[in-house]
Amino acid sequence: MGDLVNYSISVFMGFFAIMNPIANTPIFLGLVEGQTKEEKKKIAKTATLIAFVIIVVFALAGKYIFDLFGITIPAFKITGGLLIFYVGFEMLMSQKSKIHTNQNDEEPNNVSVSPLAIPILAGPGTIVTAMNYVTHANFVHIAIVVAVFGVIVLLTYLAFVSSDFIVNKVGPNLIAVISKLMGLILAIIGTGMLTEGIKLTFNL
Repeated sequence: MGDLVNYSISVFMGFFAIMNPIANTPIFLGLVEGQTKEEKKKIAKTATLIAFVIIVVFALAGKYIFDLFGITIPAFKITGGLLIFYVGFEMLMSQKSKIHTNQNDEEPNNVSVSPLAIPILAGPGTIVTAMNYVTHANFVHIAIVVAVFGVIVLLTYLAFVSSDFIVNKVGPNLIAVISKLMGLILAIIGTGMLTEGIKLTFNL
C-alpha cells in the first residue's frame, strides 16, 4: 500500500510539474482575452477534456505504439529525459518553452484545441511523462496514472475558470517563483529518466 501511495505522489508531482496549472493560467488569460466568462469556461472545458483523452490514449496504448514504431525502452527514456530536462531548464532560465508556446495567431474559437490542448497541456513533455510512468507498469499502476492525470486536468480546469482571481491574488512574482520550482522538478525528473535509460542501454 505504501508503495502505491509513493507511486501516486511521484506521478502527481511529475504531471503537476509538466502541466503547471498555475504557470499556465496567465497563458490561458492571454489566449482568451476579450472572451466572455461563459466562453472562457467552454474553452477551458474543451481544452482540458481533449488533453485528458490524448494522454489516456497514450497511457493505455503506449506499449502498442512502442511496438508499432520499433521504439526501445532505453531509447525512449534517454530521449524523453532530454526533452523533459530541456523544458525544465528553460523554465529555470525564465524562458518560454518552445514546446509550450504558441507561435501562431489562432482564432479565439480554435484556441481550445491549439495551442491550449496541444501542445500546452498535452504536449510532447506530458506525453513522455505519461508513457514513462506506464512503461512495464501493471493494470493498477496504469489506473493510478490515469486517475492522477484526471485530478491534474480537473485542477487545471479550475485554475483556468478562476484565472482572473488567481492572477490578481497570487501576483506575477509568485507565479514566476512557482514556475522556477516546477522547472527544477522537471529537470530532476528528466535527469533521472536519462540516467535510467543509459543504465538500461549498457546493462549497468
